Amino acid sequence: MKILDQLFVSFHDLILNGARHIFPEWIVVIVSILIPIVGIAIFGPVTMMYLTLIERKLLARIQNRYGPNRVGKFGLLQPLADGVKMLTKEDIVPDTADRAAHLMAPILIVIPALLVFSVLPFGRNMIAVDLNIGLLFFLALSATTTIFIFTAAWSSRSKFSLLGGMRSVAQMISYEIPFVLSVVPVLLIVGSFSTVKIVEAQPGFHWFLFTPWGIVGFLIFFLCGVAEVNRTPFDLSEAESEIVAGFHTEYSGMKFALFYMAEFMNVFTVSGIVATVYMGGWQGPILPSWVWFIVKTYVLILVMMWFRGTFPRLRIDQLMGFAWKFLLPLSLINIVAAGIWSYLRAPMNHAAAAVILIIGFMLLLAANKTALPKKRVYKYAYAD
Repeated sequence: MKILDQLFVSFHDLILNGARHIFPEWIVVIVSILIPIVGIAIFGPVTMMYLTLIERKLLARIQNRYGPNRVGKFGLLQPLADGVKMLTKEDIVPDTADRAAHLMAPILIVIPALLVFSVLPFGRNMIAVDLNIGLLFFLALSATTTIFIFTAAWSSRSKFSLLGGMRSVAQMISYEIPFVLSVVPVLLIVGSFSTVKIVEAQPGFHWFLFTPWGIVGFLIFFLCGVAEVNRTPFDLSEAESEIVAGFHTEYSGMKFALFYMAEFMNVFTVSGIVATVYMGGWQGPILPSWVWFIVKTYVLILVMMWFRGTFPRLRIDQLMGFAWKFLLPLSLINIVAAGIWSYLRAPMNHAAAAVILIIGFMLLLAANKTALPKKRVYKYAYAD
């Protein structure tokens, strides 16, 4: 089992040992740097390709359809066919568009989507760079997506695109705050931003998810992650039924495919970081560590896809109100609950944290309760 657990690490070491017999040490150092870079550059796009297939299949089943099943066995070659189609489609750019910004936006949006893979611990000893600020690195890079989305919207010179871009800016700034605050309890308990140390603090099934503050933090972090990657029901920046296709209305061909690629890679990385922070990452019995990480990540991805096939899109006022009036104060209450949990001993810590969170949750529900419209009373002209 140890061989399977360290399969990719052993393969990495095998390549380096072979390089040491052929090349000088400075080239070996470069090779050791290039191996994770090449691995991420291949894994990211391939993940995106087959996540699209999984989503199309799942949504088809939800809607009582078959989904892609013609290109290859069970439709497994459909992503390759879609890639060829995108490469060969005509690239149409509006006459009034800022051509330089219009070109660069879809290219630049893929870069942070790939870079955040470097701090994901895929398994035991399987991380490209174990930064002591790994979680902060992830949060900072994920926030830059807003800049490139707005650049694409502004450069298109389209009212629909600009409206989608402005929605995206408002949404991401709003949800970024509870997104960051929701991980503060974990940082209080672990005392480190390192994603590896966060995983090591959750041995076996001692996941933070199984604590009162962990359940609330997990839900806030996951829902804000869904909003960060513009997934249903938070996809106001695209909103096909309202503003054509939002910020990428004026994009076609490979430029559109790059936006699509960035979205699905972000879906994987957000699910991976949620699994890392609250679900023990690669921790688990019997199976190899990297299998545990992939299973947990894909469970969260499937939940996101289930959201898309089930929930209607929120209105913009509902979306903003949910972030500012509910998730933000709940994340602050959760920090207090986590502080008390860490100070008290079990089982009092669980009870105290649960009471604080339940009371806070009920108060927020009462404060955000919408007034029901009163029953109308009609008076007719012929009535006495």
